[in-house]
Amino acid sequence: MKAFYILIFTTVLLFSCNSVKRTQKYVAKGDYDKAISLAVKKLQKDKNAKEYDGHIYILEEAFRKANEEDQDRISLLKRQNSEVGKREIYYTYLQMQDRQNLVRPLLPLYSKEMGRNGRFEIVNYKSELLQAQDAFVSSLYSQAYELMQRNNKQDYRNAFNVLTELEGIQPNYRDTHNLKEEAHFLGTDFVFVKLNNHTGQLIPHRLQRELLDFNTYGLDDLWTEYHSQKESGIRYDLGIDLNFQAIDISPERISEKQFTRKERVKDGFNYRRDRAGNIVKDSLGNPIKIDKMINVTAVLTVTTQQKNVFVGGTVIYKDLHRNQQINNFPLSTEFVFENVFATYRGDKRALSTEDIKLTENNFHPFPNNEHMVFDAGTDIKERLKEILKKNSFR
Repeated sequence: MKAFYILIFTTVLLFSCNSVKRTQKYVAKGDYDKAISLAVKKLQKDKNAKEYDGHIYILEEAFRKANEEDQDRISLLKRQNSEVGKREIYYTYLQMQDRQNLVRPLLPLYSKEMGRNGRFEIVNYKSELLQAQDAFVSSLYSQAYELMQRNNKQDYRNAFNVLTELEGIQPNYRDTHNLKEEAHFLGTDFVFVKLNNHTGQLIPHRLQRELLDFNTYGLDDLWTEYHSQKESGIRYDLGIDLNFQAIDISPERISEKQFTRKERVKDGFNYRRDRAGNIVKDSLGNPIKIDKMINVTAVLTVTTQQKNVFVGGTVIYKDLHRNQQINNFPLSTEFVFENVFATYRGDKRALSTEDIKLTENNFHPFPNNEHMVFDAGTDIKERLKEILKKNSFR
C-alpha cells in the first residue's frame, strides 16, 4: 500500500512539473498573457495545493514582464503622438487592467518554495485609462468626420464603422448618433424595384404585393434598401425591373384510362374428404381445411385531371445614374395542378394496393386562373430571392 501512495505522489509531481514547464515555455517565447492565463487556471483550482506552487513564480514573472513591456510600448507611442498610436494606447491600458482583474481575486498567493507571497504590483489605471479614452474617442470622431467629407459611399460606410466603435466606447459623445445615422443613409445603396406586366394577362394584386414585400426576403443587408415606391429625398442609385413576359394557362384537361385486373384469391374453404366422403382429421382430431381458390376480375377506370400555368420573365439590373443595364437573369416557373382518382366495376379483391388508394381519391374542382398564377408566383418569389442573394450590387 505504501508503494501505491508513493506511485500516486510521484505521478502527481511529474504531472505538476510538466504543467509548469509548459507554462514556462510561453514566458520564454514572450507570450506572457498566455502564460498568465494558464497559471491562473491552475491556481484557481486550489492556490494552496503543492502541485500548483510552481505556477506562482511563473505568474509573478509573466505578470511583471507583461506590464513592463506594455508600459514601454505606451511610453514610445506617447512620444510618437500619432492618431494610430492613440488606439493602441487605449486598448493597451484596457489589457493591463484586464490582466490585473484576472490575478487580483487570487491574491495573496503564498509560495512554499519561495517562502513568501508572490509580488504583484496592482496599479489604479483609472486616470490613465480615462485620458487615453478621451484622446482615442476624439481621434475616432475626427477620423469619421474626415471620411465623410470625401463624399463617396465606401468612405461613408467606413465612417459608420468608426462611429460604431466610438459609440461602443463612449455613448452620447457629441453628435455621434446623428452623424452615424447620416453616414449610414449616405452609404446605403437605394434600389428601386419595378414590376412590369407585358403578358396581356392579369397578375393578381396579392401576388404583386408579395413579390414587392422585401421585408419577407430575408436579405439582411446593412447597405442595401429595396423600395417598390419612390420616396422623396432619396436619390436612387440602382434599379431592378421585374418583367413578366408570358403567362400561359392551359385548358382544364380530363383523361380516362381503363384497366382490367385479374387475380386468383381465396374464397372460403372446403374440408378434405376421403374416398368414402368422410371428413379427414389431423392427429389432434381437428378437421383438415383446404383453401377454396377462385378467379376474380375488376375493370378499373383511372381519371386524371390536369391544368398547368407557365410564367416567364426576366430580372434586369440597372445603374440609374448612368441609365445603363448592368445584368439580366431569366426568371420562369411552371405550376401543375394534377389530381388522379379511380372507380371500378367488379370484384374489389382483384385490385392492387395502389389501385385501392386511387379509388379512395375523389374529383377535385379545378383551381381558377388567378389561383394558378398566384401559386406559380410563390415559386417565382423564391427564385427572385436567390437572384438577389447571389447578385449583390457591391
